[in-house]
Amino acid sequence: MNRVKITLLLLLFFAAPAFAKKDKSAQGSDLLIQLEAEFAADVAQHGHAAFVTHFAEDGVEVVDGGGFDTMDAIRKQPAWVEGTTLTWTPIKAEMSASGDLGYTYGNYVFTAKNKEGKLVTSYGKYTSIWKKQKDGQWKVVVDMGNTSPDPKTAK
Repeated sequence: MNRVKITLLLLLFFAAPAFAKKDKSAQGSDLLIQLEAEFAADVAQHGHAAFVTHFAEDGVEVVDGGGFDTMDAIRKQPAWVEGTTLTWTPIKAEMSASGDLGYTYGNYVFTAKNKEGKLVTSYGKYTSIWKKQKDGQWKVVVDMGNTSPDPKTAK
């Protein structure tokens, strides 16, 4: 009987790490993918107001077909009306060797009302450049996107 107890205890001892919760926080490209997922989820839930909160104070948005929007201009962008959505999915992320700068890029889908009030969906590619701030938070310092054809109809 003691042999059985000892064997069970040894099995539990060696198996426990496999079932233990991982405490390691994400690092490198995994961290950037996590940040991007949190950013996208926040924007999906709270719209433009959440979009702004993920930018650094010195962050800029490269306007598709235009110039650069500073944080002041980003804040002044009109609030999203009902039906407006923005979703995106990273394809790749990479972290600098110093661990304080990185980028992601992927695809986005943006739906908003046009001038006639009809919901129109546009598709595109994006790149976000993330920088670790002095307070340890990660923020977007450059965001850029360009429209592309609907992937379902593009050849």
